[in-house]
Amino acid sequence: MDIFSHFLGGLQIALQPANLFYCFIGTLVGTFVGVLPGIGPTAAMALLLPATFHLNPISAVIMLCGINYGSQFGGSTTSILVNIPGETSSVVTCFDGYQMARKGRAGPALGMAALGSLIAGTVAVVGLMLVAPSLAKASLRFGAPEFFSLLLASMLMVTYLVSGSMLRAIMMVAVGLVFGTVGMDIIAGAERFTYGIPQLKDGIGVFPLALGLFGVAQVLEAMGSSVKTEVLGGKIKGNWPNRQDWKDSGGPIARGTLLGFLMGVFPGFSPMLATFMSYSIEKKLSKHPERFGTGTIEGVAAPESCNNACCTSGYIPLFALGIPSNSYNAVLLGAMTLYGLRPGPTFIAMNAKFFWGIIASMYIGNVLCLILNLPLIPLWVQVLRIPATLLSVLILIFCFLGAYTINYSVFDVAVAVTFGLFGYLLKKYEFEPAPLVLAFILGPQIEMTFGQSMIMSDGSLMIFISRPISAFFVLLALTIIVTGFLGKRAFAKQLKESPEV
Repeated sequence: MDIFSHFLGGLQIALQPANLFYCFIGTLVGTFVGVLPGIGPTAAMALLLPATFHLNPISAVIMLCGINYGSQFGGSTTSILVNIPGETSSVVTCFDGYQMARKGRAGPALGMAALGSLIAGTVAVVGLMLVAPSLAKASLRFGAPEFFSLLLASMLMVTYLVSGSMLRAIMMVAVGLVFGTVGMDIIAGAERFTYGIPQLKDGIGVFPLALGLFGVAQVLEAMGSSVKTEVLGGKIKGNWPNRQDWKDSGGPIARGTLLGFLMGVFPGFSPMLATFMSYSIEKKLSKHPERFGTGTIEGVAAPESCNNACCTSGYIPLFALGIPSNSYNAVLLGAMTLYGLRPGPTFIAMNAKFFWGIIASMYIGNVLCLILNLPLIPLWVQVLRIPATLLSVLILIFCFLGAYTINYSVFDVAVAVTFGLFGYLLKKYEFEPAPLVLAFILGPQIEMTFGQSMIMSDGSLMIFISRPISAFFVLLALTIIVTGFLGKRAFAKQLKESPEV
């Protein structure tokens, strides 16, 4: 009953005209970003951040969250109509969604993707309501050693779950930790790696870094790509799936929602990996696995439900523990810090109205995403025809404006350009930037909790294994490293056996 009363209070906040407006703007921008291949919600959020400085913090976060789940809805449109994933989490949707479109069933594919996402998103928000407050209360028993071990395990889990080489992911974590140490030492107060540059005393800004890695780098990569966007012709009709479609998709939606929610709770699980697992499970459970990859609606319903549930449950470790589960939530954590908010064990209790207002807005946002996707499909088809050159120029302009207006500093623009070039090289040589960003965000927390632990134990590392909870996370971290290197080949083999995009 307490949760219900809190939710009603949050609903009153979410239904305020200003918050409704910014929820609409966030879902609209998110859908737009999802439709356009390659931009991503992380870069979109960093671009829009300067526009939120004059807003109430709750309105700003409602809009930024709307970008995230809006992009999950919109990403399916590009996958189904163009066979190019709008988001990494929509890669699997290409396998059967595009084949359905080629058979003249683009409407049911788009409809099931949107409706499955709505169902999964709604169920995941209920789970978020129930799990996050309980997890926050349990984590109040954590001390510095427990948080250090938890953060260490979370970072290593990211390296274990990347789609590429685990060794490369660990290298990216190391680079991110180094970048995170630039500025003042948290414990000693000494300057590190500033090289006499005054702007570096406060460290590297998370938003210029994100704009460079996810915005500028994407434009540079697109300029060097020869891939052309070809949208299927003809008018799309019949967006509502028929009775047989629902009969075939009921089980996949339920299983995809459950799998996505469970995987999203653990830091490091990306929606892309969750959708691959969901697709594989449905293929193994199907009586006709040979149909997968040829245009079966189960191959659309399961991964689309899974990615939406995974993205929503990813807010649980963010709000309850202050640990981002992916690069988007890492940047969102930085944004909330700028607003004077610090997610963690006491965050929900101390900011109850804020938390429940965000929760209620997610219900509203999921409905808005459905409204923006099904009736406006003809509009999104036209968006897909925007010339790549024009789009690249606009993205660069907004990246530079966004970097400048955060602190009104040309230095931040230079940082964005530098990390854009660095991000382009990472993509070219198949290094994933997500572990770098997560390590960069979590690095100061890891350093602080490690320093506090050393003070508590007079410099003895035994404190991390003498406390049961901390020892559990240390054991988990070691298990991740061992199983990661041993199991990487098996996962790579599974990806090769999946249908080609």
